[in-house]
Amino acid sequence: MSPAGPAAGSPGSPVVRIANCSGFYGDRLDAARDLLAGPDPIDVLTGDYLAELTMLILWKARQRDPAAGYARTFVTQMEQVLGTCLERGVRVVTNAGGLNPTGLADRLAEVARGLGLAPAIAVVEGDDLFGRLGELQAGGEAFANLDTGQALADSGVDPVTANAYLGGWGIAEALAGGADVVVCPRVTDAALVVGPAAWWHGWGRHDWDRLAGAVVAGHIVECGPQACGGNYPFIDELPDNRYPGFPIAEVRADGSAVITKQPGSGGAVTEGTVTAQLLYEIGGAAYPNPDVVARFDTVELAADGPDRVLVHGVRGEPAPAELKVALNYPGGYRNTMTMVLTGLDIEAKAARTEAMLFDLLGGRERFATVDVALVRHQQPGADDNELATADLRITVQDPDPAAVGRRFSSAVTELALASYAGFFTRTPPGDASAYGVYWPALVGASAVHHTVTLPDGSVVPIPPTEPGPAVVVPAGALPPSVAFGGPTTRVALGAVCGARSGDKGGNANVGLWTWDDNLYAWMLGQLTTDALRRLVPEAAGLAMTRTELPRLRALNFVVEGILGLGVASSTRFDPQAKGLGEFVRSRPVELPAALATHCRTAV
Repeated sequence: MSPAGPAAGSPGSPVVRIANCSGFYGDRLDAARDLLAGPDPIDVLTGDYLAELTMLILWKARQRDPAAGYARTFVTQMEQVLGTCLERGVRVVTNAGGLNPTGLADRLAEVARGLGLAPAIAVVEGDDLFGRLGELQAGGEAFANLDTGQALADSGVDPVTANAYLGGWGIAEALAGGADVVVCPRVTDAALVVGPAAWWHGWGRHDWDRLAGAVVAGHIVECGPQACGGNYPFIDELPDNRYPGFPIAEVRADGSAVITKQPGSGGAVTEGTVTAQLLYEIGGAAYPNPDVVARFDTVELAADGPDRVLVHGVRGEPAPAELKVALNYPGGYRNTMTMVLTGLDIEAKAARTEAMLFDLLGGRERFATVDVALVRHQQPGADDNELATADLRITVQDPDPAAVGRRFSSAVTELALASYAGFFTRTPPGDASAYGVYWPALVGASAVHHTVTLPDGSVVPIPPTEPGPAVVVPAGALPPSVAFGGPTTRVALGAVCGARSGDKGGNANVGLWTWDDNLYAWMLGQLTTDALRRLVPEAAGLAMTRTELPRLRALNFVVEGILGLGVASSTRFDPQAKGLGEFVRSRPVELPAALATHCRTAV
């Protein structure tokens, strides 16, 4: 017996309430059940399970079991809530299909039969280009790497996955065709909101501003609890220490949306929490999606009551002629060992150990790549043993697993009685592990065979959006520059602004926002790309772009190449740059003393 609760609305009504119960493969299993147990109704339940790394994980799973390749946790969630969704008329839309959407649909139907249920299931397909790579390249698709410009044919790499990012029109068609559940493969995260909103409100292909508003709403809710205070830098704004609720986007017919959550759930929805998520893993002001290019420099926020933030004013430009493609290929094998150095002479101990290790191994040149990092976190005169230590972390990579396997880790172990005083390791000797490399590219939208199989078995082709009249949205006007003189005070940058950071392939973004016009004027003048390089020394020499988002009082920086070839192969200790924004906030800056009273924390 499913729990009593509010029924869903019906298409054509002024607002569609779209909830998100998953931000990644591995997110909280109870989220769907908690959303449906809340007092407010939900019309569409969505879940986002895919990232570039996830596609490689699913490929590995499918090598072990051809019936795998989808997010199995989604099935567990549906076992908990499918009956409730059918009873209330809540539609379910998910990209959990991954590399095997048909397999997930079959498994879901099997589980449903066991529960005595018979949902109408539709399947979106057409993203998987792996079997067509040769044909498409022969037809002129270069699949040039978006970071390096190198054509795939000239790279010598052999991809194992190749998936185009599909838009929301297949989802809209599936819902119009009576689907209770729409299983998708690699659609964009935002498409999970765009498709249902377009279906509900009857939008057309060229309703650029409405579609762009849905893209922004989808971007805000795609990472689940992050929009509700998860990973938020200002802990004092959050009411308690409970796990945050999951977000709901109330999308209106004009494309505006209110971001909220179920009453009584944890966390908070504020202009700050929504801004933080808006800045997560973005590039420039123009945010391309298959259905529209959303202009993030037009986004405006306004409080709409407790735990309610209105997102409005979003402008859109015509859909791009190309779709993004995520390819992954095997990069080889790697191994990492971490040795702990204590007390005095840290640099000398590290240098001696590194030299001794590679002498044992026959030289650094025996490996394709070597990464050595001395991580200094010891405190002079520390009262605690652990606070007097540093880590020497050595990672080796090579196409040959034997080269970086036990031979490497055992050589580190052999240093135990022969290297420096106080030797011990954080890592036990282990074998090599395989890693993959992410290759971002573009493909012509017309080359992708986007389809949806409706519950009645009919297959409907979803054509790409035809170009419409050119629409160019002007950039948002920046506030006038202000010259701040007088004495300064040294503060952590986090007293001036919040931050959110993440990975974009081998690049990282750092979004910084503030709450005060005066502080934003200072940020515009002082936080240049050169200034960020000084705040992040490891970014010295790397290309960097800055985008101004004045309506959000925000700046977004994209640091190119700081993550190497992406999370799957990166040897950086924070391979997805999740902590980079907080590191930037910890860095000292000289702030005009007159602005000190505008800061969030005492200075």
